[in-house]
Amino acid sequence: MPQFAANLSMMFNEVPFLDRFAAAAAAGFRGVEFLFPYDHPKEEVAGKLRAAGLTQVLFNTVPGDWGKGERGLACIPGREAEFLAGVDKALDYARALGCATIHCMAGLRPPGVADERLDATYLANIGEAARRAAGHGVTVVIEPINTRDIPGFYLNYQRQARGLIERIGAGNLKLQLDLYHCQIMEGDLAVHIRDFADITGHVQIAGVPERHEPDVGEINYPYLFEALDRTGYSGWVGCEYRPRGRTEDGLGWFAPWRG
Repeated sequence: MPQFAANLSMMFNEVPFLDRFAAAAAAGFRGVEFLFPYDHPKEEVAGKLRAAGLTQVLFNTVPGDWGKGERGLACIPGREAEFLAGVDKALDYARALGCATIHCMAGLRPPGVADERLDATYLANIGEAARRAAGHGVTVVIEPINTRDIPGFYLNYQRQARGLIERIGAGNLKLQLDLYHCQIMEGDLAVHIRDFADITGHVQIAGVPERHEPDVGEINYPYLFEALDRTGYSGWVGCEYRPRGRTEDGLGWFAPWRG
């Protein structure tokens, strides 16, 4: 049976960020994830998490300048020190939050840089991130993202992620299988769930094509939840979607799994 985590960057936006922990718990979620916690002191975030009785299941390392359109630094030559400083900051927050998994965004392909140099930079950066995370008992995940939402993103396909994971060879490096992105780029979701089960460390969901609730759009999620169960997946399923209206009003899909 899947265990679901509310994504507090997208859900419960009716209230300020630090109030979303209590809102998620009241709605029946036992875990939460979000994009970034760095606008708030780690002690403050940890206090809200504990007060709500929730598990922090995932968040991202520092992505560069998000407001200027940066979407990660892992593949970008010349930004290695900044990337690793962001990993260290994420691990500091992970310790405070008791979070066992962090996501390193790959970044946008800089114009005029050869693929070979991007690959070498990415492999070295993610390998070092995994090494540092292993010292804290933390898993690093990497996520293929579709080219419609983020044009120019370095990592787009599950098989591409597998190749990178295998080349790095770190035992604590896994795939973040986002079924929304995978449907847009590849489809064949049940087969991807089966074929990538051995490296999947986290799963995310949203409706396709508008990224709303998972009961809206072209994906049959109850079938896919059963597919996850058949693989023996015991991790979290992050609900990284944009509610069509008030978050609680769109949680009918969650009723069979609440609590």
